[in-house]
This record gives sequence, structure tokens and C-alpha cells, in this order.
Amino acid sequence: MSQTIHLMVSGVVQGVGFRAATCERAQALGVTGWVANRADGNVEVCAQGDDAALTQLQNWLTTGPPGARVDGLTPLENGISPNTDGFKIR
Repeated sequence: MSQTIHLMVSGVVQGVGFRAATCERAQALGVTGWVANRADGNVEVCAQGDDAALTQLQNWLTTGPPGARVDGLTPLENGISPNTDGFKIR
């Protein structure tokens, strides 16, 4: 069954290839959704997939790509719809 996660990733997560790496990882896991930079310097991720894939993605998000420093993941309300046509950078 498909689940959705919606997270705010804080730390040094902009200007380090975080969105592209997240997109690549999500696509490899078969997850749909999107990733976007926020004006406050954080990155927002909304992803949909099976539990195992979402767990793997969320675990990866705790460290991100080389050069990133993730300080935390904050769950957001799930009232937002993920992109269901692959995984995209917004």
C-alpha cells in the first residue's frame, strides 16, 4: 500500500546538490513526489511509495549527499499531494 511522507530538511542543504541527489535516490527507490528549496534555507520533500522505499529514503535524508549537513527532519502535515508522475525537482 502506498504511503506519503512530507518533511522539512534543515541544515546545510542548499547549494550542495541536495535536490538532485534526493531526486536520484527517490527515482532509484521507485518513489514518486517532489523536492523543493524553501526561502528559509531548508528543503521540503513530499514523497509517496511503499513503506520500505519511504523508510530507505527517509534514512538517506538524515545525511543527504556529500557536502550536506542535515540538522534535522521535521514532519509536516500530509494535506499536500505528491507528484504522482515520477519524482521531480521543483
